[in-house]
Amino acid sequence: MNITKKMCAAVLLFLLVMTLAVPVCAAPAEGDAAAASGSSDGLKAIAVGLAIGLAAAGGAVGMGIVGGKAADGISRQPDMEGKIRTTMMLDLVFIETAIIYALLVVILVIFVL
Repeated sequence: MNITKKMCAAVLLFLLVMTLAVPVCAAPAEGDAAAASGSSDGLKAIAVGLAIGLAAAGGAVGMGIVGGKAADGISRQPDMEGKIRTTMMLDLVFIETAIIYALLVVILVIFVL
């Protein structure tokens, strides 16, 4: 499966998920005061899910690429293993830190907003 087909499949999956999420975002009826007071909860849930999902997915892809490139570099130059491994670990820490920051933002959205 080439990259174009994968991207099309990902876009279609995203559109399917967003289509199924439309009832959550629907406006409450005019006389429904109880539903109107909590109308932003559904939007918060979607935002939180997308934020942490994209952060985790992006971090996972980044960590996979870093690990693969480090293994490739070590296999090409075994004498540089220590430096490559150190740089890889530092890069993984930075990626994980970005994911933790996304988690903190999500927690703030849930409990503060």
